[in-house]
Amino acid sequence: MMKLKHKSIQISSAILLAYGASHAFAADTANQYGPGKMPDKNLAAWPQVQSVISKDPAIEAKLAAIVAGMTLEQKIGQMTQPEIKAITPDDVRRYYLGSVLNGGGSWPDRNNKHGTAADWVALADKYYEASMATDMAVKVPVVWGIDAIHGNSNVYGATLFPHNIGLGAAHNPQLAAQIGRSMGKSVRATGIAWVFGPTLAVVRDDRWGRTYESFSEDGALVRQYAGEYVKGLQGSFMDDGNVIATAKHFMGDGGTDQGKDRGVNLSTNAQMLNTHGQGYLTALAAGAQTVMASYNSWNDKASGADYGKMHGSKALLTDVLKTKMGFDGFIVTDWNGIAEVPGCRNDSCAQAINAGIDMVMVPDDWKAFISNTIAQVKSGEIPMSRIDDAVTRIIRVKLRTGLFGKKPSDNSYAGKQDALQDRELARQAVRESLVLLKNDGATLPLARNKKILVVGKTADDISNQTGGWSLTWQGTDNKNADFPNADSILTGIKAAVGDANVEFSADAKGVDVSRFDAVIAVIGETPYAEMYGDIGPSGNLRHSSRYPEDLAVLQAVSGKGKPVVTLFVSGRPLYVNDLLNLSDSFVAAWLPGSEGKGVADVLFRATDGKVAHDFKGTLSFSWPKSVCQASLNFDDANYSPLFKLGYGLNYSSKTKIGKLDSKYPSGGCGVTNAYPVFNQADRATYPLYVVSGNEQQAVGSDLNRVLNMKGISVQTSQVNSQQDAKLVSWSGAARVEARAAQGKAIPAFATKDGALSFDTIVATAPAGTVSLSMHCGNHCSASVDVTEAFKRLAGKKEKQTIKVPLSCFTTKGVKLNSVDVPFSISSTAAFSAAFTNIQIVGGAAKEPDALNCAELK
Repeated sequence: MMKLKHKSIQISSAILLAYGASHAFAADTANQYGPGKMPDKNLAAWPQVQSVISKDPAIEAKLAAIVAGMTLEQKIGQMTQPEIKAITPDDVRRYYLGSVLNGGGSWPDRNNKHGTAADWVALADKYYEASMATDMAVKVPVVWGIDAIHGNSNVYGATLFPHNIGLGAAHNPQLAAQIGRSMGKSVRATGIAWVFGPTLAVVRDDRWGRTYESFSEDGALVRQYAGEYVKGLQGSFMDDGNVIATAKHFMGDGGTDQGKDRGVNLSTNAQMLNTHGQGYLTALAAGAQTVMASYNSWNDKASGADYGKMHGSKALLTDVLKTKMGFDGFIVTDWNGIAEVPGCRNDSCAQAINAGIDMVMVPDDWKAFISNTIAQVKSGEIPMSRIDDAVTRIIRVKLRTGLFGKKPSDNSYAGKQDALQDRELARQAVRESLVLLKNDGATLPLARNKKILVVGKTADDISNQTGGWSLTWQGTDNKNADFPNADSILTGIKAAVGDANVEFSADAKGVDVSRFDAVIAVIGETPYAEMYGDIGPSGNLRHSSRYPEDLAVLQAVSGKGKPVVTLFVSGRPLYVNDLLNLSDSFVAAWLPGSEGKGVADVLFRATDGKVAHDFKGTLSFSWPKSVCQASLNFDDANYSPLFKLGYGLNYSSKTKIGKLDSKYPSGGCGVTNAYPVFNQADRATYPLYVVSGNEQQAVGSDLNRVLNMKGISVQTSQVNSQQDAKLVSWSGAARVEARAAQGKAIPAFATKDGALSFDTIVATAPAGTVSLSMHCGNHCSASVDVTEAFKRLAGKKEKQTIKVPLSCFTTKGVKLNSVDVPFSISSTAAFSAAFTNIQIVGGAAKEPDALNCAELK
C-alpha cells in the first residue's frame, strides 16, 4: 500500500489566489458578503490559481514511470468511463478501464433502489480487484464516480440535505463545508471515492431546470461556497471520509440564453470571467482535482468570438483552465458530452480530446469509443502527446488521493449504514435555509397548543420535498417508503404540536376551516432535473399555470377567518403573487431534503412560548414580481424584483407586504407566436398519456422507463437533442395524447393562422391508418388522416416538422377556447415514430411546408 502524506494540503480559511507576482487576495468570509461586494469584479484576464495541492516530485517521478510503461490500449482504457449497467468487472480487467460511474437511478444490481451500503461496496470491490488483475506492469486502480448532489442522493436510506439553492439562502459557507464532510463519509460508505460536485453554476435565467443546483445568481456568493464545499469533500486526503471533488460544469452552464439546458451562453469575456468563473477561483485553489466540462456553448458575440461547445473548446479547456489557471488535475466529460460537439458521436470525438478532455464519460458506447480513439491516435488525428498528458493527469489524481493499494472495503466507513446518515446536520441546514417572505399580522411563529389544519400536495410527500437527483435522476417514481430515514413536513408539524392537534387534507375539499386555529399549506413544484425542469423560452414563471391545484387549495382555505401560512417548496423563485395574496405568511422552503422536522422547527414557538429558532435565511436569488422576469439579476441595469437579493424577514421584522398585483399576460414570454404543448426539455403544458382500449397510463418523466401496453410501447429517444423525444411503436390499435385535466383556451397569438406543429423522425412507415385529432371536452373533437404524410417521411434519418393548420380541426367543430387534448395521434396497425417539440404556432398555417387540409381526409 502506498500511503501519501501532503503537508502542502493544510487548507487555511483564507484561500489565496495568485493573480501574478504582485496581486493576491484572501477569499471573502461569510460576514463580508453582500450584493456587489465582488473583489474580482473587474478582472481583465483569467488568473493563475495557486492550488493548495502542489506537485510532489516523488509522485511525478513515479507517475512518469507508470505512463512510460503503458501500451496505447492501456492508456485509452484509463481515459474511458462507462456506466455500471453497461459493464462487468471483467470488462474493467480486459479493457484497462480507468473509471466507472452510475447514473441517476442506477444501482449495483440494476433494479434494486433499496440496495444497502454493503451491496454497493461489494460491487466496488469487484471493480477494484479487476483493475488489479490486468496485465499492466503497474496496476492502476479504477475509480468510481457518482452524482452525490445533496447528500449521497442515489442511495437508499442516505440523508438528503437541502439542494444548493437552499444552502445559498443560508449564507453560511462553513455549513456547506460541514455538509461536504458528511457527504464524503456517506459516499465512502458505499465504496465510492469520487463525487461529481459541487455545481458552481451562476444562474442568470430561472427557467433553467437546474436552477436549484446553484448557490446563487451572485458569483461572489458562489465563490464563497465553492472552496468551502471542496475543502469539506476532499479534506487533505488523509481521512477515510475524504472523496475527490469535481468543479462543474466548466463553464457558463447557468448563463445560457433563455435558460435552455445545453444552450448557448452569450456572455462577454468579462462576464464569463467575473460572473460565471467565480466559483472556480476558490474551488481550484482549495485543490479540486477534477473538473467536468459543460454541455453548453459559448458565443461572445460582442467580440465576435464563438467558442462553440465547451466539450470541444481548446480555448477554454486547455488555454484557460489548464494553462492560464494552472489546473493540473483532469477534465472529465458530462454524460455522452462529446456527442454535443458538431461532427462527433457518443463513441468518437478526436476534437474533444485534442481540446483538453482527459476522461470521457461514455456510458454505453465505450467499446466503440476505445476502438475509434485507438485508431485516431494511430492515424495521427490525436497526437500521442495529448494521450500521455491525459493519462498522466488521471493517474496523478489517483496517486494524490491515496487510491493505490487500498480497495474500497478497506475504508473504515465502508458498508456501514449509519455512515449514510447525518440527520441533525441536515435539520440545521433546513432551518437556516428557509426564507420568510411575508408575515403580515405576525402570524408566525405559531403556538404549539393550537389546532392546525395542514393542506397541500407536498405536506406528506417526501419526493416533492427532496426534488430531483433523489434516488432517481429526475426524483420521480419514488414514494415515501423509499425514504426510510426521512420525515415529511407533515410529520414534522405533528411532532411539534402533537398528532391530536393536526388534521391533514391534501386538497382541502369539504373541510370546515372554522374548526382550526391556523392553516398551513404546503405546496410547490414536483420533482424534476436537467432537461425536464426547463420551463422553456415560450413559458413563464407563473406557478399557478403549471400547478393549478396549489392555487385551488389556497382558495379553499383563505378568507375563512383563520390565518394561512404557506410553505412554498420549489427549485427556483417563481411568480406567486396570487398565492401570496391568499397567504398571511409565506415561506420559501426551497427543496429541503429529507428532514421535514427542520421546517417545523422554525414555524412554532418553544414549549415555554419563546422563539426557539428564528428565520435566518435570505434570498440568494431575486424574486420576480411579473411572470416574465425569468432573467432577473441584481447587477442588471433595470433591476426591479418583488424581493431583492438578500431579502428575508425574521420575527422582529415589521415589513408588511399587503395585496400584490396578481394580473398576468396569457401569452408566453419572449416568443409571441408559439404555445407549448409538450417538449421533453420543458415542463409539459399537457402531460402525455398512452391509451389502449379501456386502459391508460401516464408516460411520466423517467427517461429509463419503457412503457408497454397492448398494441403500443413508448420509450425515450432523440430527435433534436439527446433524450428529447418519445419513440412510439405501435403493433395494434392504440393512441398517445397530450391531455390537460381541464380545457384551456389557446392564446390568440398562437391561433391566428396557427398550426399544430411537431418534430418527428419516422422509423417505420404505417401499416394501417394514422389519425391526428384535437379535443375540446366530451363530444367535441375533430380528426384528420395523416397516414400519407407519415409514409412520405418514413426512412428519413433527419428530423422532419409536420404542421397541420388549426383550421383543419376548427372547420370540423373544435372550439379553441377550451382545448383539453390539443394533440392525439393514433394508429390502427404497426407504425413507429419519435415525437417532440409539440406546439401550436401562430402563422405556421401559411408556411409553405404546412399540410393542406383538403389532402387530409
